[in-house]
Amino acid sequence: MADEDPMCRTSAGGAAGDWVGGAILDALFTQSPVGLHVLDTELRVVRVNTATRAMRGVAVEGLLGRHFAAAYAGLAAPDEVEAMLRGVLDSGVPVRERLLRMRLVAEQGRERIRSVSVFRLQDPQGTVLGLAVTVVDVTEPEQARARLRVLSAVRERVGRTLDVIATCQELVEALVPGFADVAAVDVVDSLVRGEEAPVGPLAQDIALRRAAFHARDGLQVQGYPVGDVRGLNFLTPYAEAMSDFRPRLVPLSPDSPWLDASRARAVRAAGAHTLIVAPLALRGTALGVLSLFRTGGSDPYDEDDVGLALDVASHTALCIDNARRFTREYTIAATVQRHQLPRHPASHSTMETAHLYVSGASGGGGWFDTIPLSGARTALVVGEVTGRGIQAATTMGQLRTVIRSLAALDLQPDELLARLNDTAAFLAEERAALPPSDPLHRQPVSASCVYTVYDPATRTCTFAQAGHTPPVIIRPDSSTEAPDSAPGPLLGSAEGPPFAATTTDLPDSSILALYTSAILPTPPAESDGVPTLLRDVLAQPGRPLKDLRDDILRTLRDKERPGDAVLLLARPRPFPAHSLATWLLDHDPTAAATARGHTRRTLADWNVDEDTAYAAELIVSELVTNAIRYGAPPMQLRLIKDRTLTCEVHDDSATSPRLRHARTVDEGGRGLFIVAQLAQRWGTRYTAEGKTVWSEQALNHSGLPS
Repeated sequence: MADEDPMCRTSAGGAAGDWVGGAILDALFTQSPVGLHVLDTELRVVRVNTATRAMRGVAVEGLLGRHFAAAYAGLAAPDEVEAMLRGVLDSGVPVRERLLRMRLVAEQGRERIRSVSVFRLQDPQGTVLGLAVTVVDVTEPEQARARLRVLSAVRERVGRTLDVIATCQELVEALVPGFADVAAVDVVDSLVRGEEAPVGPLAQDIALRRAAFHARDGLQVQGYPVGDVRGLNFLTPYAEAMSDFRPRLVPLSPDSPWLDASRARAVRAAGAHTLIVAPLALRGTALGVLSLFRTGGSDPYDEDDVGLALDVASHTALCIDNARRFTREYTIAATVQRHQLPRHPASHSTMETAHLYVSGASGGGGWFDTIPLSGARTALVVGEVTGRGIQAATTMGQLRTVIRSLAALDLQPDELLARLNDTAAFLAEERAALPPSDPLHRQPVSASCVYTVYDPATRTCTFAQAGHTPPVIIRPDSSTEAPDSAPGPLLGSAEGPPFAATTTDLPDSSILALYTSAILPTPPAESDGVPTLLRDVLAQPGRPLKDLRDDILRTLRDKERPGDAVLLLARPRPFPAHSLATWLLDHDPTAAATARGHTRRTLADWNVDEDTAYAAELIVSELVTNAIRYGAPPMQLRLIKDRTLTCEVHDDSATSPRLRHARTVDEGGRGLFIVAQLAQRWGTRYTAEGKTVWSEQALNHSGLPS
């Protein structure tokens, strides 16, 4: 018979089997790199292998007969270890790869991490004999994993905001207490304002700002306060790190010669023993410096920790630079936007206004405007461009300019928004035609807007919306109303329902409020559509508008806003009856003379100077003559004395007059040419009943309203 394999033959039992088992045990206790302990039922060590001696640096004989927890006196939680051993002894359920932390004298008190597994020992009859405990030193791989966790936490938590100071605070909170007992970040002060970073090494006159500081719980450290600005001391490791952009590992004591008095006190109070100084640098520019301290019983930093600190600093430097660039872009966009908004909105004799503009955190494209119109009317506008940054600000400026130009044509609100939408669509087509690599190619042009016209003669308000909330009316009795209206499509929409105009009464002493959505709290409105904030604050229509505006501003303080908070408040003023005169005229050739007579007498009563009055007579005569010749009855003449003198002639014909340049031999055709020469402005506006041709003349001081 062929020879049998010894392992197979002896596995059945007998003396040979005992010999193999003894050989295996001997190998485990003399050659295995895994620390092996055999404990009795009292948890005393009865046998250990040679690997245990290597892990402890002491003789094996010093362990025998001692309680396991007493043998490892540096265990971080000895009570938990004993409970774990008792549990396995009682239940027989093994524990595998439990991580235990310990600091042993033989290892200079540095923390070590062991992976411990526990198994119950019993004979074939089931009698419990004790425990087998394996111990493996996993300090290095566990520390490597811990460093990876720190780096992962930094990458996940740092850079969530586009703010330099917030980014620095996110960093120190991610590092303490997992990697440092104390962490501080100092950045070049100009970065906070979005300015370019200086090329390294840093000059001594460059100011550093303490941007963030954080210490673990229970550690009282009094260092430089957050916000403190000071120069870079060239005798410190900070200057050394910023000179070559390499980190430094620095042993610490209160007597270190480079420490100033403030830092020495902080080191002494915290018991700091090691410091890592890591430069915050990017593409050869110096952004700041990261300081990491370990104190008290924490293990000192080593070179592996320095490598991690450099990785953390590199990631943070990129985040800080992104935040700086955003701050710079936001500052430029906000500047562009401010210069495109009316700095001092024009005052109107028939309307008091007050505005509120609070830029959003991301720099939106909100705007407002008040535009004087013919006939002492006033246009109010509030709008918001979607998007942010310089593109939104420039688009806002374009749309506001177009609205100003269209308002001068005396268009109805719905027609004005329709033409404004054509402009937005044109701008969108221009963007779409840009090369695909251009960032604007993928950004649509979209905006909301509400355009309102107040007529003091009829005390009515006519408005139209382009995807915007309707205005809110607060009446003299403190009741509030958001008129029912069609919101219309957003500006820039290729398709959608047509814009619609809504007209509502606006009595004297009422308040008209136009706003953007960022002004609203949550919930945005009551069941009648009136925002809660506006209802609560504006339900006192007798107060000055500026006081109401300030109350709303206080409610917005310290609140996050999704965009620009814009509010425009308007209160109609009673139009003086003695400054308005209206006559119905017969539709015959004598009407021109009649109109001149009415004008002459009225302007004399208004103390208008003779030159202006004479020019007004000629203008009225030409406008009435044109209405008789080309218009339709009934015909009406109206004179308005406001900041200017307005002459209006209304008839029921929709035929548009046009300015002609008559030839020398022509007997007619010079009417509107004469009007254009004598008036400061003139134009035509259309109504449902016909048209009104108007002119405006400047008044000298004696002709101003009292």
